Amino acid sequence: MLSDLFITSIGIGEGLPADSWLSRLPVIESLKKMGRLPITKRVTFLVGENGIGKSTLIEGIAVHQGFNPEGGTINFQFSTNDSHSELHKYLRIAKGMGLRRDGFFLRAESFYNVASNIDEMDELPVPGPRVIESYGGVSLHKQSHGESFMALVENRFGGNGLYILDEPEAALSPMRLMELMCFIHDLEKRNSQFIISTHSPILMAYPGAEVLYLTKEGIRSVSYRETEHYQITKQFLNNPEQMCRYLFSD
Repeated sequence: MLSDLFITSIGIGEGLPADSWLSRLPVIESLKKMGRLPITKRVTFLVGENGIGKSTLIEGIAVHQGFNPEGGTINFQFSTNDSHSELHKYLRIAKGMGLRRDGFFLRAESFYNVASNIDEMDELPVPGPRVIESYGGVSLHKQSHGESFMALVENRFGGNGLYILDEPEAALSPMRLMELMCFIHDLEKRNSQFIISTHSPILMAYPGAEVLYLTKEGIRSVSYRETEHYQITKQFLNNPEQMCRYLFSD
């Protein structure tokens, strides 16, 4: 059965040097063993501990799909720090029958640079509306981190698109995270696909999403309740005093 997703599987092709630091990342080792990682849902979460390689993988997927390494749409060409890996050269990404008309790569650590580039483009004497009009009309630098991110999602994400997000929870309060889930739900109904790297148990609870748990032992699809993120957060919130006593004990 043909899929209408924009990305249907991810794998590692030939040529990645065995002595490369990329080859030593647990997620890359797992992909090599699997051959390919099927992507079957419109919303996919990549979940795992620090150092597994989630952000490196999500960056590689975004660059492979034509997005600027520091974030933005496929039309963003700025570079403030050329530090992205070469993983995109070795990825093998299968596409479905869907033809995307929109897309965005958000990485929390460089969203400031995206906002700066928009302001810089709007300083150029070119005909037509300002770029910022597509982001709500107010400079993203004149809003809080969370407000600017939500302005991006609300105004720039147009549907029928591929949206790749790297730890969006870094900018958002719990209430804003639930607001983001509402936007994701609306965009999903408008033929959009999301691939999201996250540590947030709130986001992982999105109905119908696939949670891919990345560990040193491999990659597996799980319920969000099976993740360490959910279990530790639940345990802490159920009895924070006891947890703190344990953490601070000699």
